[in-house]
Amino acid sequence: MAEAHQAVAFQFTITPEGIDLQLSYQALNQIYLSGLRSWKKRVSRMRNSVIKGVYPASPSSWLFVVIATLVTMYMHSDPSMGLIAKIQQHLPAQGQTVVSALVFSTLLWLSLILALRFCLKLLLSYHQWMFERHGQISNTTKVWVTLVRLFSSRKPLLYSYQTSLPHLPVPAIKDTLSRYLESVRPLLSDVEFKQMTELASQFESTLGNRLQRYLKLKALWATNYVSDWWEEYVYLRSRSPIMVNSNYYGMDFLYVTPTPLQAARAGNTITALLLYRRKVNREELKPSRVPGTVIPLCAAQCERMFNTTRTPGAETDVLQHWQDSEFVAVYHNGRYFRLWVYCAGRLLSPREIEYQIQRILDDSSPPQPGEEKLGALTAGDRIPWSQMRKQYFTSGVNKRSLDVIEKAAFFVTLDDEEQGMRGEDPVKNLDCYAKSLLHGKCYDRWFDKSFSIVIYKNGKNGLNAEHSWADAPTVAHLWEYTLATDAFQLGYTEDGHCKGQVDRSLPHPQRLVWDIPSEAQVQRSLAVAQALADDVDCHVFPFRDFGKGRIKKLRISPDAFIQISLQLAYYRDRGGFCLTYEASMTRLFREGRTETVRSCSNESCDFVKALEGGEAEEQCRRLFQLASEKHQNLYRLAMTGAGIDRHLFCLYVVSKYLGVESSFLKQVLSEPWRLSTSQTPVQQMELFDLKNHPDFISLGGGFGPVADDGYGVSYIIVGEDMINFHVSSKYSCNIHTHSHTNGGTAMTWPL
Repeated sequence: MAEAHQAVAFQFTITPEGIDLQLSYQALNQIYLSGLRSWKKRVSRMRNSVIKGVYPASPSSWLFVVIATLVTMYMHSDPSMGLIAKIQQHLPAQGQTVVSALVFSTLLWLSLILALRFCLKLLLSYHQWMFERHGQISNTTKVWVTLVRLFSSRKPLLYSYQTSLPHLPVPAIKDTLSRYLESVRPLLSDVEFKQMTELASQFESTLGNRLQRYLKLKALWATNYVSDWWEEYVYLRSRSPIMVNSNYYGMDFLYVTPTPLQAARAGNTITALLLYRRKVNREELKPSRVPGTVIPLCAAQCERMFNTTRTPGAETDVLQHWQDSEFVAVYHNGRYFRLWVYCAGRLLSPREIEYQIQRILDDSSPPQPGEEKLGALTAGDRIPWSQMRKQYFTSGVNKRSLDVIEKAAFFVTLDDEEQGMRGEDPVKNLDCYAKSLLHGKCYDRWFDKSFSIVIYKNGKNGLNAEHSWADAPTVAHLWEYTLATDAFQLGYTEDGHCKGQVDRSLPHPQRLVWDIPSEAQVQRSLAVAQALADDVDCHVFPFRDFGKGRIKKLRISPDAFIQISLQLAYYRDRGGFCLTYEASMTRLFREGRTETVRSCSNESCDFVKALEGGEAEEQCRRLFQLASEKHQNLYRLAMTGAGIDRHLFCLYVVSKYLGVESSFLKQVLSEPWRLSTSQTPVQQMELFDLKNHPDFISLGGGFGPVADDGYGVSYIIVGEDMINFHVSSKYSCNIHTHSHTNGGTAMTWPL
């Protein structure tokens, strides 16, 4: 709010008597309070830096070490073994003893911190616990759990564990190639498999070891040998539209809409998101952990959650992040607005934000020329958007307005449609809801923002997230908090409005001004995006016949059960098997992101063939058990840094830097993922009281298909009795053509 008043805070006129200076004390007070908020944030960041910098020790432990040292010296004993005396030689005579004791104590304290941190890092590098059977925990693991609890007994901040997390290890090239060949065996004929085996053997004995040495060198130097290349080459260097191809979505509650008022839902949703941002900034969020354990996960992805945008470039895009933002960007009916969410250093109440949103909804001014469909630039190909940005958005009003959108905390779309599971055809409407969140009208979202929220006319909401800065679990954590805070913490009045008081003197939301001389490129980008959106088919369905509870009674992993079911479904649909991608996290390691679990295994294929071939029930049960155990083992290997695809991907990147070609790597990285799957875990079930409020069930989210002739499948396991599925494909897919190894669209990485 301060920025709006700066222009009128100082006024002066020149008169014959001199300069007549006039001050707006109200504006100066708002500037002062806004600056005070910024300084409080700086102090908070400094305090948190100290606290997490000494973790797992505490700042107060320094005083304990100092007192222990002085007491020991008072008892005529030298705890430093002569070091204090050597320090005294370099100090002035006055206060030599006390100062030297303080210096020694500080050095001892810092040494103890480094030792504790090293021990915690060693403990967190132990992953054998993951491979032990449930109920058969070894003594080594029991001792390990006790030590981890002991070393992390202090209440940690969000980023306290970051420096104690181990680095992602580089697997042995022999192991990676062996696992790769095993993964493709069910997809290749005997002749094809023999050829691939020869390629792998040739690669290992020639180029592979050379590339591996460079990769190990990077692993020694970098925090994570995968993540920076993964972000750049898989996401930021892609020149195709990020809408559908990269961005993903999250949905509202399935059966409940907390309020039918669009402005009120926007007020609570925006407030909840800003409260989450405050927790991130203050590091008050509890570090995420492996479910059911004390093992921490990397929190690095939270750093760029807010105030972040992806800006287009000719060859590669760039992620830009700002430390703070006091406003959000809002789109409604073809117009863009800046909505200040802070006034005089305080966060507006939900009712005040609702009041401001209602002002936008009531604004009947028409869009400016070229404004309505400007967002299509972010939905189309990246190079034209880069050229348009360079030509028209580097100066003047266009740059100022674009800066508002890109520097906003996040983007808000006030949609003029109604969505959700409603009406006479709830199934079809649920599918329309998914498509709306995935791409909308192709111009009413700003797909470059880290995330955009959509508030529909009937009070439903949703989210569209850009993928390069973080993976789905990080955004899901944010969205769970938002939904729970909206419904259970903030709440609504009986007539559906937000709670709180309104300061009606708040300035109106600010219309952004544009000067777009030509809409030709906007229309071309819109045409590209519209063709992509029209080709996507989405289906969302809640499965309630049974859920996690019944599956676990069979002593089967719910995720393995679903993945094997997907293999069976694909086989029945397409008459064969395909390369299957399941996303697994590697956040046990510092700056870890994802690894691929190749779910189509020899064991899962054997089960499907046996079931479809009419084998005896007992034989099918046995094969299903083997397939489940195999899948769990593959998932554990991926989580603990022994996956296949990220290692091969990085070897491929190194080969490109060296300017050498590998027919093996080229073949591997051109194979299409026709079945791309992902589970969205529920991470904060304690926020949702499903016993007293069983209808407050999240639908999860989904994404577009990776291959032109494949499927994208996202699923979320909710409670004990429900699994929600999001399935996407393309209408243009020719389902009559099926090949195990050729054709389709490959998941390639441009270099």
